[in-house]
Amino acid sequence: MSKQRSSLAAGSGGNFVSAQNEAAGSRRIRSTTVICVRRNGSVVMAADGQVTLGESVIKHSARKIRRLYQDKILAGFAGSTADAFSLFSRFEGKLEQYAGNLGRSAVELAKDWRTDKMLRSLEALLIVADPTQTFLLSGSGDVIEPDEGIAAIGSGGSYALASARALMENTELSAREIAEKSMKIAGQICIYTNDQITIEELKG
Repeated sequence: MSKQRSSLAAGSGGNFVSAQNEAAGSRRIRSTTVICVRRNGSVVMAADGQVTLGESVIKHSARKIRRLYQDKILAGFAGSTADAFSLFSRFEGKLEQYAGNLGRSAVELAKDWRTDKMLRSLEALLIVADPTQTFLLSGSGDVIEPDEGIAAIGSGGSYALASARALMENTELSAREIAEKSMKIAGQICIYTNDQITIEELKG
């Protein structure tokens, strides 16, 4: 199925990272790393804790991942914290409206995000996941289901994504181990990503 705005699509997580970061043109969006890895019935989301304002690091242990809808869904963000929380709140409403249907809720949030005047001004990228699906969402209306069960966003996203793919193809590591190792590699390369990692896991 080809990618369409406000519709489910399969695509490359890495391309999404690069294209959306460039389109956003915001250092706030670029300055973090979030990765989601799915393997053997488990889905794991990991994020670093660094918050950067301009050229200064102002926080080392921020939480960029949340559990939503009775702890059944994981959501992570790259971008403005205030904007992300606004989107999380709206997304929780969609999950309640559609009884936890992740795909439908993601599409409806993307529609609102693209068309609502206030939401359009919000600067963030989201990864959302449940035990069976993972989606990346952007303010341009994209809802992308990444290949290979791996998704990443933020300035270190491409590094984490490449690391996770290599580990997935060449090792028998668990989803949690892959996510953690990939985040550590991203933190060694990306100056906006630190080694204080938050990890959340769901099992099917």
